[in-house]
Amino acid sequence: MRLYGIVGAGGFGREVIPVAREMLASLHKADDFELVFVVEGGETGVINGHRVMADHDFLGAGEEKFFNIAIADYRARERIAGRFIEAGARPFSIFARNCVRFDANEIGEGAIFCPFTMITSNATIGRFFHANLYSYVAHDCRIGDFVTFAPSVHCNGRVVVEDYAYVGTGAVIRQGSDAKPVVIGRGAVVGMGAVVTKSVEPFTTVVGNPARPLEKKQE
Repeated sequence: MRLYGIVGAGGFGREVIPVAREMLASLHKADDFELVFVVEGGETGVINGHRVMADHDFLGAGEEKFFNIAIADYRARERIAGRFIEAGARPFSIFARNCVRFDANEIGEGAIFCPFTMITSNATIGRFFHANLYSYVAHDCRIGDFVTFAPSVHCNGRVVVEDYAYVGTGAVIRQGSDAKPVVIGRGAVVGMGAVVTKSVEPFTTVVGNPARPLEKKQE
């Protein structure tokens, strides 16, 4: 028996678990695996037909254990991934049945590709990447570790998205070039609906069309 855990039973976790269930059912016999929610210090029980396990119970279970993390915050994702791997659990990636993947892509462990997502060709994607509904990654993009794409992100060709970046719902990132890719810096935040036409500095929030750094209001 294999035990598969989705860490996080909030809204995103509840959206992801039926995608994982359908994928796993296509790979295993029904009595060969169990898919559960895993929570850190929350209430256990049953949510949407799946058992909810405390993290220590999941990690202490005797079965072969696999996990993914349905939590948007990159700090939590990185912390949980390190702890679970150290405890012997193995990451697994989740791909919706209608996710489209073309040629020559490299995708790191622990990815989540929700329904209606797409990766075209020759993209490189790091560990524990989230691509929410209707997002796409186009040709020759390089995506770092623990990056989050909210729904309907349009990441066009030759874009570099560095580790820990968050790209909000409906954002559009202009295509770059071999000589000058558009770079979304480490830990940067691209606001909802922003249109990114030039590179974004690390740990900077940009908003608007065209996207500009968010100015802090004076106290």
